[in-house]
Amino acid sequence: MKLSSFFTVACLWSGLYLQAQVARVNVDFGKEGEPVRMERMALGQGGLSEEPMLASRLQEIKALHPGVIRLFVSEYYDVLPEPGRYRFETLDRAVSDILLTGAKPFMSFCLKPKQFFPVVDHDIVEPNDYAAWEQFVYDVVKRYVDKGAGIEYWEVGNEVDIGEDGGTPYRFKPESYARYYKHTSAAILRADPGAKVGGPALAWYKSPILPELLRVCSKDKLPLHFVSFHHYNNSPLVIREQIEYVKSLVAGYPDLKPEVIMNEWNMDLFNPPLDPRFQPCYVAETIWQMKDAGLDWSCYYHIRDWYVSFETFSRFFSLQGTAFMTRWWNRQAQFSGLIDYQNQLRPAYYTFKLLSRIAGNSLTVGSDNAKVHGFAAHDTKMLMHNMLLWNFSDQPVTVQLTFGRLPKDMRVRHIVLDATGSGLEENQRLRPEPFIKLEKGTRTLDIKLEPWAVHYWTFE
Repeated sequence: MKLSSFFTVACLWSGLYLQAQVARVNVDFGKEGEPVRMERMALGQGGLSEEPMLASRLQEIKALHPGVIRLFVSEYYDVLPEPGRYRFETLDRAVSDILLTGAKPFMSFCLKPKQFFPVVDHDIVEPNDYAAWEQFVYDVVKRYVDKGAGIEYWEVGNEVDIGEDGGTPYRFKPESYARYYKHTSAAILRADPGAKVGGPALAWYKSPILPELLRVCSKDKLPLHFVSFHHYNNSPLVIREQIEYVKSLVAGYPDLKPEVIMNEWNMDLFNPPLDPRFQPCYVAETIWQMKDAGLDWSCYYHIRDWYVSFETFSRFFSLQGTAFMTRWWNRQAQFSGLIDYQNQLRPAYYTFKLLSRIAGNSLTVGSDNAKVHGFAAHDTKMLMHNMLLWNFSDQPVTVQLTFGRLPKDMRVRHIVLDATGSGLEENQRLRPEPFIKLEKGTRTLDIKLEPWAVHYWTFE
């Protein structure tokens, strides 16, 4: 056979193979499980500016129904401009904006006032006076107890293993972090005995800081209500593997029983896939892997992209750290935010919006294809059923959908998330398909999922 003929036949067979890919998906409407609690797959913002980053998009954020929004309590808020004088106005505004979204602030405590850290150096990580430091931490936490903010989670530090490269000027060693955690968490709990304290918000999940924290908390009977870590990767399975690793570390200390929280995650922002369909689908698949792995909370980083001020960061970062932060946020193409620099909603925003509609009691979604997953639930408040299905692959898949034990005749709305269209209106991003009707009982439906497709159905 000539090479050209062989190539033609190979292409034909390849095309037939792609067309023949089939996934079988079954949804049982007759058996309800535990509440979905999708609000625990939440959001984060901060590490960039004291300006009101969320203020102009509060309603759009509220529509996603996050349970918490993680906030960096960073030095740009200038809470302690000089010894004995507090200044809470800008931090109060950030907390208030989060509360207006319906979420609770998840406070990542990253303050480093000059009173306690007179030298700018991310390797100087412990305050010069722990007794005065504890009083300072107490005063900050007590401020929000007295204001009735309802804050539950206080995290000690952010990416404490990499310092300024992680957006906050702390680069700890395992023993110094355990010591700092002991003092800081004690002050938090003195101000609010009902708070949950934890950390260390690792950039690298295998940092020795976490095993040492677990060991010290177990040995000294210190409270550790949650452990936290971050990762940015294009593979949801890699993120799942890290969750399982951290859970295995925690399992070695059954006396502690902390929640496991991944409170920064996104694609590999150094090397993101450029197909605009990828990120919306990636969000759905990663959250599916998180929930399937038993993660307690996550916070997608982040809600809104924002330019940073070189002058602001130079007050508490080194020259190198300030330049890095400014280059990263002001000069590099950004894919982090659900809302971009121009205050426009990115396609990934709409995945979170669809996920927020998966409320109520879970329904089992079974798939025989590792690239096709979904969520479904019976929303007892809205008196409807909802389903989300996606194809996390670069090849199309024909899905044979079986809806088992539909409790009544249903009118079905079908919406396709359109990440590539030029339209920015919601009805263009969440493109409605024609209504169909399904009769009570077990019914089947065939659909085609394009690469990285995200589809949503309501049953009423």
